[in-house]
Amino acid sequence: MALRIRMVTIDCLDTHKLAEFWVAALGAEIIHEVDDGDMLVLASEGNVDIGLQRVDELREGKNRLHIDLGAPDRPAEVARLVALGATVVEEHTYPGMAWSVLRDPEGNEFCVGSRNG
Repeated sequence: MALRIRMVTIDCLDTHKLAEFWVAALGAEIIHEVDDGDMLVLASEGNVDIGLQRVDELREGKNRLHIDLGAPDRPAEVARLVALGATVVEEHTYPGMAWSVLRDPEGNEFCVGSRNG
């Protein structure tokens, strides 16, 4: 099969403001900008690209799709993301794995997970 996931796009009200969070979170850089920020593409080594797409409507309800990130030191990474502007929604721990559900500054949910044994 020739298809592969190249980018995940997040709808948002302010692409530049949300880019500040995701650039810092992922160590990414903005590699493409369309129509004065209507769409920004962020790239970082080892990750699929992240698209930030300007929309007029507010996000309502739970995301139907979200990003799962991995970290060897999940608590430290979650603390770093909170310092950047994320909020913790909930924590989950099961035998062999744990993850934190967070929201970015615009309320989009994502997870940070780790294997624990």
